[in-house]
Amino acid sequence: MKASENVKESLVFGLDIGTRAVVGVVGYRDKDRFIVKAIESMEHETRAMLDGQIHDIEKVASTVIAVKEKLEKKCKITLKNVCIAAAGRVLKTEKIHSEIVYNSETLILDEHIFDLQSKGIEEAYKKFQDANDSSIKYYCVGKSVMKYFLNDVFITNLLNHKAKKIAVDMICTFLPSEVVEGLYTTVEMAGLEVCSLTLEPIAAIEVAIPDKFRMLNIAMVDIGAGTSDICITKDGSVFAYGMIPVAGDHLTEVIANYCLVEFNEAEKIKKGIENSDVVEYEDILGLKNSITKKEVLDLLDPYIKEMTKQVSDEIIKLNDNNKVSAVFVVGGGGRIEGYTNQLAAEHDIIVNRVALRGEEVMGKIDFKDDSVTKDSLIVTPLGICLHFYEENNSFINVCLNDDRIKLYDNGKLTIVDAVMEIGLDNAALFPRRGDALVFTLNGEEKVINGELGEACQVYLNGDLTNLHAPLHANDYIHIEPSTKGEPGQTTLSKLNVNNQKLQLIVNGMNVTLPNYCTVNGEITVDSYSVQMNDVVEVLDYLTVAEVFELVDVTLEANQIVLINNVEGDLDSKVYNHFEIKVEDKKEITYADLPEEEIIEEASDELNVNTDILENVSEEISEEIKEITVIVNSKPVTLKNKSEYVFVDIFDNIDFDLTKPQGSGIITTLNGHSAEFLEVLKDKDIIEIYWKKD
Repeated sequence: MKASENVKESLVFGLDIGTRAVVGVVGYRDKDRFIVKAIESMEHETRAMLDGQIHDIEKVASTVIAVKEKLEKKCKITLKNVCIAAAGRVLKTEKIHSEIVYNSETLILDEHIFDLQSKGIEEAYKKFQDANDSSIKYYCVGKSVMKYFLNDVFITNLLNHKAKKIAVDMICTFLPSEVVEGLYTTVEMAGLEVCSLTLEPIAAIEVAIPDKFRMLNIAMVDIGAGTSDICITKDGSVFAYGMIPVAGDHLTEVIANYCLVEFNEAEKIKKGIENSDVVEYEDILGLKNSITKKEVLDLLDPYIKEMTKQVSDEIIKLNDNNKVSAVFVVGGGGRIEGYTNQLAAEHDIIVNRVALRGEEVMGKIDFKDDSVTKDSLIVTPLGICLHFYEENNSFINVCLNDDRIKLYDNGKLTIVDAVMEIGLDNAALFPRRGDALVFTLNGEEKVINGELGEACQVYLNGDLTNLHAPLHANDYIHIEPSTKGEPGQTTLSKLNVNNQKLQLIVNGMNVTLPNYCTVNGEITVDSYSVQMNDVVEVLDYLTVAEVFELVDVTLEANQIVLINNVEGDLDSKVYNHFEIKVEDKKEITYADLPEEEIIEEASDELNVNTDILENVSEEISEEIKEITVIVNSKPVTLKNKSEYVFVDIFDNIDFDLTKPQGSGIITTLNGHSAEFLEVLKDKDIIEIYWKKD
């Protein structure tokens, strides 16, 4: 229904689905004028709508069908697409400042402005959702630009300027999904498809307050049957939106209770006093009655005062606690005599600055049918048609995995938007790793990540595509969920990545032996698959017994084991480059005895006194001796002292303390942290290395 040279192709069908009636307008734009081909209206037979909310969809749809068919007959066309507006009954607004920065000076075109506004809508929606109950789904049904900025300077129009930065202040309006869904379902039941959705006050302001007046601080009040919708203009743009849930039906109900009539009869009385001083009616008892215009106005006076006070208070609240300069009133609910005067009094402005707007604001609208009454009742439906040319902010329906969903069409919809709308779990979209394997290796926690699964398969209308494919109305999306990969796994052979082996000398022969691995303290084969929370050690030593088993050596009862020429046993640990020898035991002589045994033998044979033996012991203990210790798996012999402490090691190994190669030095003695002055013994095992962060 875009404007074109072909009038039929350019026709716009606007539908105002109000609380009391449905009004339809068919027309087209010709340059700067809008040509109305036909207008039809019909009241609901029952109160199928209350306060702007559809309660009985089927009954409202039947009224829409009747209006549609009348227009089709008048215009001799079939209407398929329709522009609609939602009442502001549960309207919520969000003000947002949004900006886009470019890498270099950029010529601002229509698409740049569109991108800026779309970004603003997205940011406003996120801000709105963060501040409100996220369990209630809302739709953005309208936006109004308040100000544009070019390189941080205010400007009325960005088009064709150059800038590195553009920004916008805007108001976005939101309604709960049930309000929007109700409207969509109604028109769909009438065989129509929505091509544009806006808010009723946004539509009304298109006609009631032309752009040239929006520099002024003006309020527009659209008084329908169920709600009084409010817009405030200032500095050339719409400044705020609001609503009070009181309007024309409220007055009709007062008449119904007073005259004891059903609602539709009360509505006739309210309308009747517009052209007559006395209105006759029949009450619910079947009795004929009459009521004067003065009686009705006196009856309604306190309710009109209360209604106009609420409207005035809301205007002041929306206008930063200030009065506006003028108020334009549209809609049928404001036609009751005395309403505009009372609103002027409540708002404390002169009477002629509160005016009912009708034909005087339709200067650029031509009517093919001269019989049309050009009053405030048709301002909103006309605005719905005009707004189509300004903002094609429609919704589209798509199907995702058999779920039908509605999306706000910002012109850049992709499958991602549909996925976000339906709340599809990310786990179904992106490949997932299998469970990680966590275990301990040589005292450090290790993690083996699982394998990455397969990404989701995305189909658009049967063709394989991706999540960023563009969407259009009635597209069908099918997503095959992503998969989870295999869990993390490894074996002991994979952990022993250096394939560590021990080079040993056993009884004069060079042998190469494999290292052992233990799992939870038990020696385990290399093919073992590591399990969750296993404690794994790749040993850098073997016991003498393990070495003898591997090289097939047997230790006889009359034999001893020498490790690096120091006597050991089958449980002794041997490291890389150690030497092991098996020798026959020797007959013990004094020369072979330890110092203590020499002293004891001397005491027995020579029968010397204890004092002399103690002196002998002290002299012997001060004699120079040698010991052999294992430093970093290599034997080191210490000489020329009667006693050795840990710090003596540094005089006998190649370890440069003047050139740090880490954050500190790690020193251990027989597995515990060593003190520098700790006494050393023969066969002590020492480790010295730089700590790496």
